[in-house]
Amino acid sequence: MDAGPGQVTQLLKAMQAGDSRAADDLLPLVYAELHRLAKAYMRRERPEHTLQATALINEAYLRLVREDADWNNRAHFIGVAANVMRRVLVDHARAHKAERRAGGLKRVEMSDDLSISIEQLDEVALVDDALTKLAKVKPRQAEVVELRYFGGLSVEQIGDLLGIAPRSVKHDWSLARIWLFREMRRGEKPPGNKKK
Repeated sequence: MDAGPGQVTQLLKAMQAGDSRAADDLLPLVYAELHRLAKAYMRRERPEHTLQATALINEAYLRLVREDADWNNRAHFIGVAANVMRRVLVDHARAHKAERRAGGLKRVEMSDDLSISIEQLDEVALVDDALTKLAKVKPRQAEVVELRYFGGLSVEQIGDLLGIAPRSVKHDWSLARIWLFREMRRGEKPPGNKKK
């Protein structure tokens, strides 16, 4: 179902005002975008991941409709949805890691062509911690990374969503990758010192 941006904004405002039907009416209007985000997130997860894209959408949507946010528009909602999906995956990864009691973090390379893969649960937590720190010092850069790395959006899509030029998106992406790489290297656990 396709709706104009005004209809989504109206439903978001109604939802914020406490209209319980607004959340039900909103889902069909934003489902395609949420599904695209969920599929992009799941492509970067390990192959045997127990969470499916539909379950990710459902969990994220439940959290979104409970958000006490001052929704500006559809783009704002989708941007927050990307963040919520990342949180769902991180929570899931941490719960799974607690069950496994595994140790040792590995570095995650972030390339321009997005040929990255989060194959280990520990790496999800490492990326999330670094991104959380980046958000405190450079919120827009963190948002660009989240939308590009986790959400799989193109430079142009991110520019449209954030209302900035593609050149600014590329600049933020470059600087953020450098910052995150340094931060994640600090967060790695050094290999044990084995004596021969």
